[in-house]
Amino acid sequence: MSSFLTLPVELIADILSELDLESLITISYLSRRLNNIVSDPALNPWRQPIFRSLRSGKEESSLRHLSVRKIVPRHNWIEILTLASPSFILLEATLPNLKSEEWEECFNRRFLPGWRKWYKGSNWKAAYFEVLFRVYHRSRTSCTSDEAWTKYIVLNRNGTANELEASSRGFNPLAIFNEMKLQNNLMHLETRIRLVVELADVRILALGTLNHPRSTLTVNPNAHTFLHPPGIEDLQALRNNRVVTDHGVYPLGPDSPDYPGLCPPSIDFTRMTHPLPAPSHQNYPWFTPGGTDKRWLGSGEVEEEGLKWVGGLMIIAQVLTPKVHELGGDWLPFQDLDLVVGAGRQQYASLVWKDLWAIAPWMEERITKRIDGPGLGIPI
Repeated sequence: MSSFLTLPVELIADILSELDLESLITISYLSRRLNNIVSDPALNPWRQPIFRSLRSGKEESSLRHLSVRKIVPRHNWIEILTLASPSFILLEATLPNLKSEEWEECFNRRFLPGWRKWYKGSNWKAAYFEVLFRVYHRSRTSCTSDEAWTKYIVLNRNGTANELEASSRGFNPLAIFNEMKLQNNLMHLETRIRLVVELADVRILALGTLNHPRSTLTVNPNAHTFLHPPGIEDLQALRNNRVVTDHGVYPLGPDSPDYPGLCPPSIDFTRMTHPLPAPSHQNYPWFTPGGTDKRWLGSGEVEEEGLKWVGGLMIIAQVLTPKVHELGGDWLPFQDLDLVVGAGRQQYASLVWKDLWAIAPWMEERITKRIDGPGLGIPI
C-alpha cells in the first residue's frame, strides 16, 4: 500500500477509476491521502464507475445514495441525471442539491429541444421533473392526454421537408408511411426502418424505401445525407487510401488511432452532447461499435446490395419503454420491423424542427424549404 500511495495522484486516480462503485467507496476511507484523491473534482475517479453502472442498464445499489457522500464531486450528478432511467431517478435515487444552471444543463442534455415548451420560465428543476414524469408515464401507459397530436418530419425527394402531425391516440407510423407509399406509387417496395440515434428516453427512427431506381428523379439524396453525414464518408475514402486495421465500412471518430491525419475542410463534426446520446450511440454522429448502430449498412452513395433511398423519408421519435429492447419477432434486431412491431413499441413523442437540427445539424442547409403542415406551403 505504501508503494502504491507514492505514485502520482493522476495515476492513482486512473487505477481507482477501474474499480466498481462499492469498492471505490470502501477504499476511499482507507487513508486520508486516498480520501483526498477521490474527492478531488479535477481527478474524479468516480466518472468511469458511474458510467459503467449507467451503461449496464442496472444501476448499482451504491449509486442510489451516492449524493449523501461528500467525497463524490457534485458534477457527476449531471451525468447521472442525463443517462439514468426515469424510474431510478424518480423512485429510487437520493438526489443532491444542484444550482439552477446545473438543472438547466441536465434538461438540455437529456431531452429534445422541442420539449423546452414545458419550461415555464422560472424553475429548471421543476421543468426537468415535470418532463421526466411525463416520459415515465408515457412509457408505461397508453395515455396521450398531455400530447394529443404527435408531430413528425418527412424529407421529400425534391429537397423540401414537411412537419406533419397525427392523432397521438392512434399514431401508427407504419400505417402513415404506407399511405405515403401509396400516394407515391411505391407500395411494391418494402418499408425499411433505421435506428438513427438513441437518447435516454426516446430513439429517433427513419422510415423509407430502398430500390434500384431507373432514373435519378425518384432518388432522395437528403435521405442518404440524413443517415450518412456528408464529410464523414469523405473521411472513409481517405481511410481507404491508407493501410489501416480493417474496420469494414464504419467511419471512425477523430480519437481513433486510425483517424487520418489529413481531413477535408468539410469535416467539422463533433460528438452530439445536447441532447446526449445513450451509451449505445455515444459516438454519434460517428459510428458506435456494439451492434446497435446500423446506419452504416453500405458505403458511398448506396445502401446494402447497391440500393438507394427513393421517395420520402419519415422521421419519428419513439418513447423508450421497459420492453422496447426485447426482440419483437423473427426480424433482425435494431432494424426494420423489430423497431416498431412488438411489445413496448407503440408510444411516440413529437419531433419538430428544433429536434431535427439538434440531431442532424447538417440538414439545416440541405433542406431547401421547410413546410409546416402538408402540401407545398410557404418557405419559413
